[in-house]
Amino acid sequence: MTGVDLCKIQSINEITALELISETGVDMNKWKSAKHFAAWLNLTPNTKITGGKIISSKVPKKKNKAGQCLKMAASTLFSSKSSLGNEYRRMKAKLGGKGAALAMAHKLSRIIYTMLKNKTEYNSDIITNNQKKYREQKIRRLEIQLEKLKKAA
Repeated sequence: MTGVDLCKIQSINEITALELISETGVDMNKWKSAKHFAAWLNLTPNTKITGGKIISSKVPKKKNKAGQCLKMAASTLFSSKSSLGNEYRRMKAKLGGKGAALAMAHKLSRIIYTMLKNKTEYNSDIITNNQKKYREQKIRRLEIQLEKLKKAA
């Protein structure tokens, strides 16, 4: 129906894909970019800045069924052994449960937007490569920290 298989994304099943398509449609030209699509789904914080300081950055209480579907789908990534599941667990350690679900729902919305806009299939190698880069950077940072500790001792 959409030209691409949304069910290839981990945590997106047939019912979630159907609910998402019924709410948003398949024409992604309605939104300028993936950021606008995620904002319409209510998956971005409403950051209020005055005088250069952030006063509030809570997610607005608007109800959007498609956004809620993506949040529920993202929360199922906890037990997934995929690269998206690894990223969810890393985000959960950093942001907590709700924050991780929101961040991964935002990521899923961007993936879905690009799939539907460009009519390309889901490629998990991109996310896997990003995680390898993150792991290598973390190893480098820890090695530098170890060298500093050796010099200090």
